[in-house]
Amino acid sequence: MAQYRSITTPTLEVGYLEWNPQGKKIAILLHGWPDSPEGWAVVGERLATAGYRVLCPALRGFGPTRFRHADAMRSGQLAALGRDLLEFIAAMELQQPVLVGHDWGARAVANACGLDAGIASHLVMLSVGYGTNDPQQPISLTQARNYWYHWYMATPRGAHTVEQDRQAFTRMMWDTWSPSGWYQEKDFAMAAMAFENPDWASVVLHSYRHRWGFVSGDPTYDEDEARLNPAPRLVVPTLVLHGDADACNHPDSSAGKEAFFTGLYRRQLLEGVGHFPHREAPDQVAGAILEFVQS
Repeated sequence: MAQYRSITTPTLEVGYLEWNPQGKKIAILLHGWPDSPEGWAVVGERLATAGYRVLCPALRGFGPTRFRHADAMRSGQLAALGRDLLEFIAAMELQQPVLVGHDWGARAVANACGLDAGIASHLVMLSVGYGTNDPQQPISLTQARNYWYHWYMATPRGAHTVEQDRQAFTRMMWDTWSPSGWYQEKDFAMAAMAFENPDWASVVLHSYRHRWGFVSGDPTYDEDEARLNPAPRLVVPTLVLHGDADACNHPDSSAGKEAFFTGLYRRQLLEGVGHFPHREAPDQVAGAILEFVQS
């Protein structure tokens, strides 16, 4: 396993994993919730073997990443995640990397492209449909049921669970979002280490409460929020990979999004795969990414 390195951005001290530092092409793989950069290990190694320099940063509130300023709002709003990624790319002095994201990471990479149309050469989103950040979006009753944990975290009882019983709470997601038997105990244990970040609970609770309009965002990101809502059309070539057995974001939630894209757009369902395709079917995911960016 690669070792964590760090770099300073205007907002964060970002911890990241890296494979093949001398690679001429760049791919950034961004994890979701509840997960960690280590979940990209197999995909990252495959891309590194194909010649890519692979970077896997930890999101704000996860793993070794820390806020630089004690008085900074521990916001988890989705616009902030996109801005964090742009600041990471600038600090690393990268030119048009391939941006790949899962879950929260998928929203972050898409928002980065929405804020800077030329930032990436390609965009790959796992387990999330574009244009689904709007708190007023229509959702099916099936999806509302799937989002029980969103509504739970909006309550004092849910906040207490996130703060005091985070491992049991996040394990429930791992146990119910994908077909049974997909992970080993060591995989969850490693991911759960990222949830011990001192800001994790605050960032998580704010993220899920903000995305439905229950709390206000950080004024720092007001301009970014205005640019991202409603969701802008994207020009970057985009691939969406979604497990057809995803019990968190129903596969239908990523269907019918073609109108949001002015360039090449593809969507691929992964048979028998749940919410964590990069962990459940890493070779299939890596192969799909490489085929898309090389086509």
